[in-house]
Order: sequence, then C-alpha cells, then structure tokens
Amino acid sequence: MRTSRLALSVASLCIATALVATVGGCGSETTAPTAMTPTAADTLTLNTTEPENALVPGNTTDAGGSKILRTLFKGLVDYDPKTAAPRNAVAESIETTDSRIFTITLRPDWTFHDGTPVTARSFVDAWNHTAYRPNEQLGAGFLSVIDGFDAVHPLDPAIEPSARELRGLRLLDDHRFVVTLAAPLPSFATRLGHLAYAPLPAKFFDDRAGYLARPVGNGPFEFVSHTKGSSIVVARHDGYPGAARPSIERAEFRFNATLEAAYADVVANRLDFLEVLPGDALVGGRYKRDLAGRHFTREGTGLQSLTFPLYDPRFADPRVRQAISMAIDRQGVIDAVFTGDRLPADGLAPASVRGGTTGQCGDLCAHRPREARELFDSTGFQGPIDIMSNIDSANEKWLTAVCDSITAALDRECRFLPVPTLSEFRRQINGQQMTTLYRTGWVADYPSIENFLNPLYRTGGSSNTGAYSNPAVDELLARADSAVTDEQAWPLYQEAERLILRDMPAIPLVVPGVQTGWSDRLRDVVVTPFRDLDLETVTLAS
Repeated sequence: MRTSRLALSVASLCIATALVATVGGCGSETTAPTAMTPTAADTLTLNTTEPENALVPGNTTDAGGSKILRTLFKGLVDYDPKTAAPRNAVAESIETTDSRIFTITLRPDWTFHDGTPVTARSFVDAWNHTAYRPNEQLGAGFLSVIDGFDAVHPLDPAIEPSARELRGLRLLDDHRFVVTLAAPLPSFATRLGHLAYAPLPAKFFDDRAGYLARPVGNGPFEFVSHTKGSSIVVARHDGYPGAARPSIERAEFRFNATLEAAYADVVANRLDFLEVLPGDALVGGRYKRDLAGRHFTREGTGLQSLTFPLYDPRFADPRVRQAISMAIDRQGVIDAVFTGDRLPADGLAPASVRGGTTGQCGDLCAHRPREARELFDSTGFQGPIDIMSNIDSANEKWLTAVCDSITAALDRECRFLPVPTLSEFRRQINGQQMTTLYRTGWVADYPSIENFLNPLYRTGGSSNTGAYSNPAVDELLARADSAVTDEQAWPLYQEAERLILRDMPAIPLVVPGVQTGWSDRLRDVVVTPFRDLDLETVTLAS
C-alpha cells in the first residue's frame, strides 16, 4: 500500500477572511485619513494593493487579497517559507493508495477566531460553496478535479446545475472526510494549500452579513479593521494552535497609490516592508545603496505576460498574437528599465518551479522584428495596439518600453493605457470587458508547472480570463493530471505548454526576480518564494 503523508505544519499558508468594501455602515470600515497615520510601536506595516473583492477564500485570486488572506486563515497544507515544500497544517494526515481517493484527518485542536471548532464540515461546506456555479466564485476551477464537479458547475452557464454538492466529498466524522477525484492526481495533496481549499466557519453560512462585516478565520492573525482606500489591519490571534506563533502583535497592510511612494516610505523607515521594488530603484542598483543591509533578492516563481481577450474578434487570428510577441525586445526592455535585473521569459512557467524547463517558446519569444512586421502586415489588423495595466504597482515604465519596442518593430502605434488601481483593473478583466491586450502576472500558488497551466489555459480555468480554449490542450492537461508520478506528468505538461505557446493566447514577457526592502525595525526577515514576508517568524527591534 502506498501512503502519502505530509509532515505536521509549523508555519502558515493562511486563507480566508471576508470583507465587502461596498457594504455601507459596517463597524469595521472607516473613512480614509487625510495623512499617513504614524506607525505604532507594536504594528508592522506592509505595502499591498486593495483587495479586488470581498475577502472570501474561494473568490479571491488577486495578489492583494490573497496576501491578506494568507495571514487570516490556515488550510490543510501550507508551504515551507524558505523552500516552498508542502507540509501538513490543519491536516494531521492525508492518505491515499491510488492518488484518487484521499482520506483526510484533521488535527482536533484547531478553532476559528470565534472559538468554534474547525471540523471536516468546515472544509466540505466551503468547497461545495466554492464549486457551486450560481455562487460565481473565482476559484471554482480549483475544485474541478473533484468527482461530480460537472454536475454542480456546468461549463455552459445556460445549463442549470443538477446538484448542489460535490459527489466526491464524504464526511466520516467531525475530524475525517474523504475526497474522491474524477481521475488520479498525484499532486492533489500539494494543491491543498491554495486559497480555494480553505475552510469556512459556520458563521459564513448562518450570518453572511456579519461575517462579511467582520471576517472570522483560523490563522495566526485575526481581522481588526478595513479603512477603505487606505489599509487593512490584522492582530495576532493568541489562541492560534500552530507551532510557529507570531512575535509581532499587529500588521497593517497599506494601499499606497504608487509603488514609488511606498519605496520612499521604506527608505525613510515609515513603511516596514515592500515586497517588490519600483523600476527606478533597480536602475544602477540604486536600492542597494538606499537600503544597505535591508534588502533581499531571490529567484522568482512568477511570470509577467500580456494576455489577449480572445472574446474580442480583433484578436482571433493567432498570427496577430505571434507577430506582437516577436516584435518585443524582451532583453532590451530588461536592460533599459530593470538594469538587467530580470530574465526574459521563454515559456509560460519559470524554470524554477517543479517541472518547468527552458526554451519552450522558441522563435515566437525571440526578438525578430523583420519577421514580426511581415507576419503582422499579412493579417490586416486595423488600428493601434493598446496595452492596459494598473499603475499602483509600478507597471507604467516597463510596459511603455514594451510598447516602444512593438512600435519600432511593427511601425504601428502602441499605446499604454493606465488604470489607477489593481482592483478596478481586475473588475474589468473578470467582467470580460477588455478590448486591448492587458498585463497579467502570476506567482505560483504552489511550486509546480501545473499551477501555471491548468488555472490559466484549460477551458473554463479559474484564471483563464482571456477565454482561451483548445481541446487538444485540455486533453494533454488531463493526461498529465492523472499521471502516476510527477516525473511522468512533467513531459505532458511541457508538451501542453508548447501547444499553448503556438496559439499564443498570452505573450510571456519577463520572469521577475524578487527584490524586497524593509525598514531598520525588522529582524529575522524571511521572504517566501511567493513574495510574502513570513509574519510568523519576523520580529521587531525593541
């Protein structure tokens, strides 16, 4: 008998809270102040973007919301903050003999912040809620591997679901449940640290308005307040049963209007942590002088790309997409804007993740201006080429450089169209309102090539915002998912990656490194492969 057991957790991959920014009159929401509030001695401050939606785990895919949720909730599995290796958290054991039927046993000592126990039903009810199509949860696609998903979430939105609950979930008792997948999936246990697999307390179902006004999680920190347009504050939960209990008392996630302003605050010790530095700070290695002894660089597990809205007929011809890709001088952009402090992307997954490899894109990601111009002119594409992105995380300069590269190669005007905030930008993307190319960024939820393909390019994938669909890709991904071992799955994922790249529904641009900076108050700084500051181990100077 083959049994999969992940070691007992000592740190966190935390998940959900829920706060609706549009709910009026909630005691947890306050008016944004006119000036930056001074940092309290017991509060660590971080920069992020304001969450796109209410902070419900199964409905959160944006970076800002996810970062906050990972402090408020703990899933079955979390990931080592240095290596990203998966390990058990709320789960005491995850057992399987065939990679299709998993018996999950929970630790008996875990509670939510309101004192109610975390039970097997907390997970089963949450997963059913996320999967049920009428609930319109952005993370539903992550549950698609569970038996019965098609019945609760038909691919065609015009078809009514024939069931409300996943057939593949079965409660055994308060601390045990069984998950049956539609097909074997060796990586399933690794996935269980993702937000979509978080538990929800009974309050979410019994008192939705109360939960949305004051979220109840089960992680190392609990919700305190949301000042709309300014910050979200969390506080250490002293009843947290995890082995690594935070030293800091409070954390404030601030929503700076620009990354440059956040950087200035870190340099001046007005902000404690910045997960990504602006392009200006990278030029000539300026950040190394500004933040001497308080910066960190590591290889990234993410990708920056441009996605086409394939529901817009202007982008239906793959030659248009291929030509624009070949028009971009990736290395030239990196040299000009990032002083070489990035890597040009040559695939849809960075080589640093398990199963990732190099050279997947071939000539289609090489700078070939003459071939690009000839191919583009043959398509009859009308009008300028526009690229849209939010500008509250320093995207304008480097995407303007991308546009300049396209204009030079194709002799066609390329314009950068700014959107003030990530939340506004994501609302347009998720509403399928895009009529231009748009920036997309992805940081691994878990360190596997599969995480860069299934959510983004499988038909109906949870983050397949461009509406790409190719049955041959779907078939390859399904075969890879059901392979007995990772080593058997990886060549299939890589073959699917090459097929997607020939279609070019998204243009790989750069693989970001992780350059972070912090104030002189921080000690014991650990930056995870997912670009988070590990709040469970960081300390503040006296």
